[in-house]
Order: sequence, then C-alpha cells, then structure tokens
Amino acid sequence: MNTTQHTPSPRTPGAPSPVGAHVPVAGGMADKGLAYAGEIGAETVQVFVSNPRGWATNAGVPAQDARMRERAGDGLPVFVHAPYLINPGTPDEGVAAKSVASLEHALRRSAEIGARGVVVHTGSAVSGGREAGLARVRERLLPLLERLGGEVPPVLLEPMAGQGQVLCATVDDLVPYFEALDWHGNVGVCLDTAHLFAAGHDISTREGMREALDRFGEVVGADRLRVIHGNDSKAPCGSNKDRHENIGAGFIGADAFGELFVHPVSAGVPIVVETPGPAAPHAADVATLKKLRDGKLGV
Repeated sequence: MNTTQHTPSPRTPGAPSPVGAHVPVAGGMADKGLAYAGEIGAETVQVFVSNPRGWATNAGVPAQDARMRERAGDGLPVFVHAPYLINPGTPDEGVAAKSVASLEHALRRSAEIGARGVVVHTGSAVSGGREAGLARVRERLLPLLERLGGEVPPVLLEPMAGQGQVLCATVDDLVPYFEALDWHGNVGVCLDTAHLFAAGHDISTREGMREALDRFGEVVGADRLRVIHGNDSKAPCGSNKDRHENIGAGFIGADAFGELFVHPVSAGVPIVVETPGPAAPHAADVATLKKLRDGKLGV
C-alpha cells in the first residue's frame, strides 16, 4: 500500500454505513431529489449536476444548492456523479479538453452543494494501450488537481467493467492509476460491485467479497474508499458487461452485500444503489441493504 500523505476518509469510526440511491433531480435538485430520497428511505444520495450524457454545463439554482448544502451539513452524505462522456485517457484532444472542463465543473458544483466527492469513470485508452492512456491521464488530470487544490471535494475514481481498453477495472488496476496521479491527496475511490464482478472479482459470496476488500486495503488503502455503488449484476462474473440489477435478483445475490457493512475496509462507507427503478424497486433495494446491515434479512 502506498503511504503518501492524503486527506483522511470522512467516515465516522464505528458508525454504520448509510444506505441510499442515485436520485433524480429534474424539477429541482433539492425539491425533487430530497423528496425522492425520503420516499425510498435513503440515508445518502448521489446526483448529477449536469446532463450525464452531454457536455453542456449549468450554473445551478442558488436556492436549490442552499437546501442541498443545508442537508449535507446536517449529516446527509451527498455525492455527485460526473458525466459519462468524460475520458481523460482518450487520444482525442478535443474530447480530452471537454473532459477536463466537465470534471472541473462537476467538482466546483459539488463544492457548492456540500457534496463529499465527484465520482468519475476511470476511462479508456481507446487505442494505443494502457501505458499510453495512463500517460494521458497524468498529463490532463494532475494539473487540474494541483490547480484546484483543496477548494473542491475529492475526485472519486470508479473502476469500470473491463470492456475494451479501459484503464482500470480490477482492484489492482487502481495502483498504476494512482501512480499516474502521484497518489494525489484529493483522489479517492468509488467501488461499484457490478463492475468488480464483471471485471472478474467473484464477490457472489461473503468470502469473495472479503477477498476483494482485503486486496483493496493492501494495495490502495481503506481511507481512499469514499463511497460504494451497491449494484447486483445481470451478467455473470468476468463478463466485462456493465449490467446493473436489483439487489438479490442478479448473479451476485443479496447475502454477499452484508460483508460490506462489517469489513474494516468498507464499514461506515456510504452505499449508493444505481439499480433499475423507479421508486418502489429502489425502496426495496435500500430496505434489503438496511436489513443486511442490521442482521435482519428475512425477518
């Protein structure tokens, strides 16, 4: 594990992991998003602050931002998911420039709403191989991280499902990615269970989940883990297919998720579901995870 000094994790020692979901924001980030969170019993939320499938940005609505900041200040863990188009490893300079600008926008907006971090997919080399892709990541992201300093919440790297020339999929893939960024202090991790499973980590049992988390602690460090995307998988282990499923309805199954609440690497880390909705299935997934957390599944 790298020992470079960095900002410690904000999790509260001994506190249980809050469970929630990605919430819709059309109609008002606070008006819609927080109401949806209440409807499904969410204790943590993730939001978009711009079109997730485009490059357009917006300044936000001050009143909505203020309400989100207030809830975050009252203890609701809020996270931002950056647009899917962002790819710092691309050889296309135009896409790269838009990626950096889009990520900076997400980081600045996350600060305005009191978010704890910005989740961003780790991207793809597209062509030329991983080493070239990581060199491009360094060239583009490290200056941004240095320029923004501590003004914004951390970038939270989300390993992908292993498709194509992605730069990071397995737990061990995170090491060269962090090395490319000099283990910068304002970089953390978002682990997505469906992505880990698709990339070849068989986390369909508690033992398998434990092994993956053990490895993360060894090579990355527990305090880099800031949020978990708790998703079951429609595709089998090692498929390299990013196909989310409701908790217990996929190839991972419900029981293994219980390990997340007790393992020293993940205990206390917020868990956000990105499973098929709308509200009723999301509420069921949140309830299932809470039962696992409380040792009451099946009661």
